[in-house]
Amino acid sequence: MKLLISALTKVIVGFLLICLLLFLPAGSLNFIGGWLFIALLFVPITVLGIVLFIKAPSLLEKRLKNKETEKTQKGVVALSALVFLFGFVLAGLDFRFGFTKVPTVVTVVACLVFITSYCLYAEVMRENAYLSRTIEVSEDQKVIDTGLYGVVRHPMYAVTVFMFLSIPLILGSFISFVVFLFYPVLIAIRILNEEKFLSQNLNGYTEYKQKVKYRLIPFIW
Repeated sequence: MKLLISALTKVIVGFLLICLLLFLPAGSLNFIGGWLFIALLFVPITVLGIVLFIKAPSLLEKRLKNKETEKTQKGVVALSALVFLFGFVLAGLDFRFGFTKVPTVVTVVACLVFITSYCLYAEVMRENAYLSRTIEVSEDQKVIDTGLYGVVRHPMYAVTVFMFLSIPLILGSFISFVVFLFYPVLIAIRILNEEKFLSQNLNGYTEYKQKVKYRLIPFIW
């Protein structure tokens, strides 16, 4: 019951916060891009949350945990929050004042990218039961090197980059997209710090890095 209440609370608070950040600057509830994004975000979140609650409650509990203790990671989380805050507010303002206009075809592609990325996100969670939103190593944790983890070392971060870069295009704002471009940079910093921690604390991770060469995007980095 405690886990259920915690999950529902986070979903409701997240929904209200995003509505506030989008529709208040937009000055209208007729912000279609805002409603489209909210539907694409919260419908899969709800479905995935229900599945995890039934099938893997321990993984759901890990995903709800978001209090970092490591200094670099705390900084990345804080800066990421600012990216989202300014990105959403600017998207709302862009809708109100019409600074930029994203072509419909680009919005459609962005929606497809977002949905595909979320499906891959769910697959990553299926492959790795140790996934947590904080940097930690469980007592019985093992290195996962199959599936998407055999392609890049951080598939969860990889899919979130594509997912989050599609958000401002769904919202119909190129100005917001520029702000969201800071997110991949922050993820790169997080990955470098995380790999240092895992190399020191997770048996077999150094060998895994030699086996899977790329961190985020194949043949690039």
